[in-house]
Amino acid sequence: MTELSSDEQRRRLAEQTGGQPWLDFPPGKTPYVDYARMDVLLSLQKPRTGAALEYRFIVISQVKELLFDLLYTELSRAREHLRDAMITPATELIRRTTSVLHLLISCWDALGELNTAEFAEFRDHLGAASGFQSFSYRKLEFLLGNKNPEMVRPHRRAPWYPEVARELTTPSLYDEVIRLLAKSAGSIPAPVSDRDPATLYHPEPAVEQAWLEVYRDPAAHRELYELGEVLTEVSSLFARWRSTHLLTVERIIGSKPGSGGTSGVTWLRSITGHRFFPELWSMRTSL
Repeated sequence: MTELSSDEQRRRLAEQTGGQPWLDFPPGKTPYVDYARMDVLLSLQKPRTGAALEYRFIVISQVKELLFDLLYTELSRAREHLRDAMITPATELIRRTTSVLHLLISCWDALGELNTAEFAEFRDHLGAASGFQSFSYRKLEFLLGNKNPEMVRPHRRAPWYPEVARELTTPSLYDEVIRLLAKSAGSIPAPVSDRDPATLYHPEPAVEQAWLEVYRDPAAHRELYELGEVLTEVSSLFARWRSTHLLTVERIIGSKPGSGGTSGVTWLRSITGHRFFPELWSMRTSL
């Protein structure tokens, strides 16, 4: 386990090394490897074929999973702030996630380097593996408000099922936003602000009207306005994520069926139009 250090210890070490890197460590792991368990991380890439680009495919897929989990962790904290009506700290946390979303989108650029023949060299070895089976991504979608109860089913016999099921039944980040809107910016009926969090969300005219009130007078609703803008940016980046996913898949496999039972690009195209926080989009027509 990496030992704790302090400013004073770091100062003394820099004096001892003359400001150069410390190179003489005790036997075993270096502190860097020990702290972040890098040896464990780098032992997890296990290609099933000798295909040249399968390693790239696995690494980028694992990077995406780490980023999904990072987004889930940080947006969960933002949801807690919203639950406590701490809008400004929540907005700042959400704003920071946009840089992570840009990284996620760039992952498709890295996977898009595979051409059709290169992917075909190892595609059969994926079996029925497909990205929609990711439990980290499913938790993230649920947290943001896209609650499709059917998407819990792939995980019902997996050890992480309780995590996914719990997120389905927990009020989403947008549920918490709507509760704040109901208190601050317009009349939102209780059946909307206190809806069953495990059900699929449908756009509500009362929520759109509340956002209109915020956007028509930003100075009077500064915190909610800034929250609305950063939520719109998150939604926009997720839309780019989906559309880039679609284009990457279409470029590599054309109209072939997907690995997990879907029709492939036809199915991806059907979900590409989804928008998180839909009233933040629809209300702009009336501004």
